[in-house]
Amino acid sequence: MTATVPVGEQLRAWRERRGLSQLAVSSETGVSTRHLSWVETGRSRPSAAMVLRLADHLDVPLRERNRLLLSAGHAPVHTEHDLSDPEVAAVADALRAVLDAHRPHPALVLDRRWRLVAANDAVAPLLAGCAEHLLAPPVDVLRLTLHPDGLAPRIVDLPTWRSHLLTRVRRRHHADGDPQLGAVLAEFDDPSDAPTPPTDPVVTMRLRVADTVLSMFSMAAAVQTAGDVTVEELTVELFFPADVATREWFARE
Repeated sequence: MTATVPVGEQLRAWRERRGLSQLAVSSETGVSTRHLSWVETGRSRPSAAMVLRLADHLDVPLRERNRLLLSAGHAPVHTEHDLSDPEVAAVADALRAVLDAHRPHPALVLDRRWRLVAANDAVAPLLAGCAEHLLAPPVDVLRLTLHPDGLAPRIVDLPTWRSHLLTRVRRRHHADGDPQLGAVLAEFDDPSDAPTPPTDPVVTMRLRVADTVLSMFSMAAAVQTAGDVTVEELTVELFFPADVATREWFARE
């Protein structure tokens, strides 16, 4: 959504995306259904406090909250810093500490579109053989994983791993409506795929590296107290060995 779309239309779109009626939003926020209707139809311009109250209830991402405020004629309230800025130095240091502490196992920091922000040195050996055009910054990790010139040919049971990844993309797309994530779904989602549901406790990525098949699962973490747009959009992806052979392989590297 852009600031050229009236704030009421944006709020209605977020409400519908969350599957909520005006009555449900009204009962939870204390905004009368009449007033909410007037806001959504443009008959009433909401105050900044009301925009933020509704956005909080609708779980609107910080970036989009700023856009809602601008559309309503108010100043944005959430900062957006580069990770090199001193204001977020503590966060950048914490991310680097997590990446370093996770060695010898792979760890990444991703932005909201799965672009690579940082990685530890355990990631590089896994990317041998990937096409240079997929490794040029900013690296699109989804594309690097699922493209035929990337990791895809070396992923054992690719349909299952692709289904796992794209399920996460759908959730993120549902959460923030980012059209670029919609484009990823359109490009890589294959309705003809019917992967067998995994029987193991976690979905594993089995990746061929030279003459070895590594078996890994991942955990994702985020800064839950983020008040900055950039910080809120970062995800730390940690990969762990799923078997003894994989653990020993990483220990030798």
